Amino acid sequence: MAVSVSVVLLLIVLAGMQMRNRSLKPSHAVTCVLLGFCLASSSLAPTIQSTLTSTASLVSTIHP
Repeated sequence: MAVSVSVVLLLIVLAGMQMRNRSLKPSHAVTCVLLGFCLASSSLAPTIQSTLTSTASLVSTIHP
């Protein structure tokens, strides 16, 4: 668990640094994909899933 959290934090820092650079490169995409896989296997996955589901249902109830 500690290794997983440290890897997720490292990938968050790397993704943030690359987003500040404002240039899209394949290495940025790989970093973000790795971050997604690490987050999906972490203990934060259920929280992220429920947040996305509730946000999607909230947005779907808004009528133009």
